[in-house]
Amino acid sequence: MRSQVIVSWGDASRHTFDLEEVQPMPHDMARAWLDDQFHELGCEPLRLTGKVLLADKALAIAQAVGESRFTDPAHRPWAMVYARAVSATLVKPVVRVDVPSLTVSY
Repeated sequence: MRSQVIVSWGDASRHTFDLEEVQPMPHDMARAWLDDQFHELGCEPLRLTGKVLLADKALAIAQAVGESRFTDPAHRPWAMVYARAVSATLVKPVVRVDVPSLTVSY
């Protein structure tokens, strides 16, 4: 089954993580990782209600760390864990995180 996470900062800047050959992350571990990153990075809820959806966490984390965390080879291991966690929590074959438009699509 196809498994891919795409994080973009506009059309000219897309970072694709193919996860077909990567060991899947258990759902509970992925959720805990996203929760930890959300809090460690000081992310704020995107919705006025204060409710934080898993997709919102994926978006807020990408926004907080910035594009360099996805482009810098020194941060490649972190970016792969991010992609594995997003894929495992959202359980979709393809996930697109578009930071400028604040959207996550499947």
